[in-house]
Amino acid sequence: MQDALGIAQVALADLPPEAHTVMRLIRQGGPFPYDKDGTVFFNRERLLPAHKRGYYREYTVPTPGLRHRGARRIVCGGWEPTVPDACYYTADHYASFRRIAP
Repeated sequence: MQDALGIAQVALADLPPEAHTVMRLIRQGGPFPYDKDGTVFFNRERLLPAHKRGYYREYTVPTPGLRHRGARRIVCGGWEPTVPDACYYTADHYASFRRIAP
């Protein structure tokens, strides 16, 4: 299934369990385990809908067994970080995104 912009959708239930934890942390405003979590995502790849700088924020979805941040992220858009307009999941470090179904 795709959203109105042609971006594939995915149910949160179909994402790795670590993504569920990250979404909960986003909604409660942290605390986040990585310093980069909650920082501005610039959408340089232009795969997400265009918005002004500061609209998107990125969060690490930990990968079990890795000692570094890995490639999995959730990127959320909105001006209130704890109440995002939309969130997107990438398992390949921004090469592709799927919108997390509301």
